[in-house]
Amino acid sequence: MGVLASSARSSKDLSKGEIFDVLRNQRRRFVLQYLKRRDEPVELGELATQVAAWEYDTTCEDVSAEQRKRVYTTLQQTHLPRLSEVNIVHYDADEGVIEATDRANDLAIYLEIVPGHELPWRELYLSMGAVACALCVAIWAEVPYSDVLDGLGWAFLISIAFTLTAAVHVYHERNMRLADLDSPPEIDLDDA
Repeated sequence: MGVLASSARSSKDLSKGEIFDVLRNQRRRFVLQYLKRRDEPVELGELATQVAAWEYDTTCEDVSAEQRKRVYTTLQQTHLPRLSEVNIVHYDADEGVIEATDRANDLAIYLEIVPGHELPWRELYLSMGAVACALCVAIWAEVPYSDVLDGLGWAFLISIAFTLTAAVHVYHERNMRLADLDSPPEIDLDDA
């Protein structure tokens, strides 16, 4: 399928497999992060410098010419054409200008990751559910101290715990928008 036919497809036409295939490369994910932050067309040189800085864990000013050239070349020859082929970015090779498309915004959910020091929310909810079930069994088996509250009191306490946890989760997710981060989510901010 040609580039024009691919770029005419809507974002809903990409399968999850295609999306993950495109986004499996860290350099491509860095490109999307930078484009979302800038929210305007960027020049290839500027993009290559920032991606190299993230990859080599340095500042843009300290990126060597060799590091920048290495990133620039692979972006120009491989990554940007691939992102453009599936209409995630618009890449004008003649002008050396890249811009995120509307499809790039649709991919934000696929770029979310959980930092190594953070408990994934699904595991927290699973743990809370397990504790609630164990508490129900303890009340049913009349384990000592399980009668501190009556059944309704325990149900209210569990409901409050789940509601507060869900509220914190919603707040956390709203504050973790990709464009709001200072660096890509793959870079541990504690080490920076």
